Amino acid sequence: MSHQIPNDPHGRPPWSLGKAERDHDAFDEDLAGEVRPAAARGPGPAGQTADTLAPYGYDPFGRPYSDKSRHVAGALSIFLGPLGFGRFYTGHNAMALCQLFTLGGLGVWTLIDGIVLLTVKGKTDSEGRVLRG
Repeated sequence: MSHQIPNDPHGRPPWSLGKAERDHDAFDEDLAGEVRPAAARGPGPAGQTADTLAPYGYDPFGRPYSDKSRHVAGALSIFLGPLGFGRFYTGHNAMALCQLFTLGGLGVWTLIDGIVLLTVKGKTDSEGRVLRG
């Protein structure tokens, strides 16, 4: 005896759970099944379409990847953190200046910041794009 899976609280059918929500007019699907904004589609290599808004692709939640790496940001934060290099790299200039003026919270802030950048996925750059890596 099989049981039907109920819709989630928002009324979406079960097959759509875990997928990024999209507006069918504003978004299009490429051959790999990735959801991309239709306005960003254009000619690309080998018959594929290029995405100018997210040249590094999208994460599983549909957010574009940054051109910055979280591994580089974490390493810069650990080794040159008191000078704010990790945050200057990701574009968070105000936070980088605070790290510079406080010498990275006397090293504690930058050590924790570097560990978090290296271990937590989903950290973003100053434009809100997810750091790669």
